[in-house]
Amino acid sequence: MMRLIFKIMAVLVAAIVLYNLWIFGHIVYWRSHNPAASAFMNEQLAKLQEDDPEAELRQKWVPYAQISPNLKRALIAAEDAKFADHEGFDWDGIEAAFEKNLKQGRIVAGGSTISQQLAKNLFLSSKKTPWRKLEEAAITVMLEKVLDKRRIFEIYLNVIEWGNGVFGAEAAARYYFHTSAARLSAGQAAKLAAMVPNPRYYDEHRNATGLMKKTRIIQRRMAFADLP
Repeated sequence: MMRLIFKIMAVLVAAIVLYNLWIFGHIVYWRSHNPAASAFMNEQLAKLQEDDPEAELRQKWVPYAQISPNLKRALIAAEDAKFADHEGFDWDGIEAAFEKNLKQGRIVAGGSTISQQLAKNLFLSSKKTPWRKLEEAAITVMLEKVLDKRRIFEIYLNVIEWGNGVFGAEAAARYYFHTSAARLSAGQAAKLAAMVPNPRYYDEHRNATGLMKKTRIIQRRMAFADLP
């Protein structure tokens, strides 16, 4: 019986190691190549095609230099003020989020960095489980060790969700403001950054009071954001 248990454990460990090597290989490849899609993109596309088999995602890759500094500053101000300095995890932010959630008695803040968000979006599902958080942490370490901050941010800008079937800065800029990612104004960029925590909801509630308030706060903080 013990021998069988050890064999099962060995198989599980081998599977975990192989899975993480598969992830690591992708990250190394993405140093010089762009991801074709993310796990979140594939998941959302499958949901859209349940209602419309012909549904497609809105997404177009654009290089880092062709994305407005306004959007870069807005996202750092909104999502990860210490992005340029930390190594994947903002421990102060995690502690603050934990205390806020404890006080509220429910999850109202995540404390995830841009690197953690990218790890989740690229490889994991939207389901919240303890296993996913552990895997997210492991992938975050890989991203930070293999890619520099600018490359991490470039991929993030091109794959994050911004609405119903809308992914990446270029698609978001054209979908909401009929302009390119390169030409986004400070106000437009701040509003897009404010949408990131709940993009599908804000896609349908574009003038929500909370969204407008958060947009103004982000715009005031943008001048202090450090870009990679």
